[in-house]
Amino acid sequence: MQLIDGKATATAIKAEIAKEVKEIMAKGGKQPHLAAVLVGHDGGSETYVKNKVLACEACGFKSTLIRYEDNISEEELLQCVDKLNNDPDVDGFIVQLPLPKHIDEQKIIEAIDYRKDVDGFHPINVGRMAIGLPCFISATPLGIITLLKRYNIETSGKKCVILGRSNIVGKPMAQLMMQKEYGDATVTVCHSRSKDLKKECQEADIIIAAIGRPAFVTADMVKEGAVIVDVGTTRVPDNTRKSGFRLSGDVDFENVAPKCSFITPVPGGVGPMTICSLMKNTLAAGKKEYYS
Repeated sequence: MQLIDGKATATAIKAEIAKEVKEIMAKGGKQPHLAAVLVGHDGGSETYVKNKVLACEACGFKSTLIRYEDNISEEELLQCVDKLNNDPDVDGFIVQLPLPKHIDEQKIIEAIDYRKDVDGFHPINVGRMAIGLPCFISATPLGIITLLKRYNIETSGKKCVILGRSNIVGKPMAQLMMQKEYGDATVTVCHSRSKDLKKECQEADIIIAAIGRPAFVTADMVKEGAVIVDVGTTRVPDNTRKSGFRLSGDVDFENVAPKCSFITPVPGGVGPMTICSLMKNTLAAGKKEYYS
């Protein structure tokens, strides 16, 4: 069993990005600039945005954090998006999700200029990804594809089961694993209504678990030599920790790991790669790689 180290891989990629940024700026080019909009004080979002700011520093990017209280009106937030769309110095920006209940998330996502949508959530980027055109790919699926490639994990012709059908992970992951350029695999998407979910998993060469249910994937669901990618990060109570909780993945790591050829840990697997992918998208935005 080999551990897929997302933390080390992300560190290496950020160093590669920083080197490229130095070269761009040495030739008189523009420093890539990522802006993040944070509404309210959600603990997970606070941590995530803080890590994005640190990643920008590591990559040599300029970063801007725009904060609002959770009573901001939808109209004010749309005005902020419009301002960022029209700021020539901002190459890419994200509006951190989830947003307060009184704000229509989809409306905000669609208001973002798709050429600056480094989260890859805008329908234009989602559509282009679906048919294999150059675009910003949402960060978690891009991070997973990058890990599989970096570890030289064979995906072509393999049976891949994806647990979960969210717009952020499950659906785009299925699209990418199907496409010749990325996964070239035979893909099955399972969810809460799937019959014989256990049997589907037992036949899978690759399982990508993204359902948000701690330790859902057990050893009896996994065949010998399978590749397991665990996207889950659920806080579960743990009195032995100072924080009072620990992060748990969707996979029963202790019992599943011995059966695997490769497996991602939680934390330290997919998580660091998500932020790293956002940096890759920001660099591409700065270089006008997909959209001039």
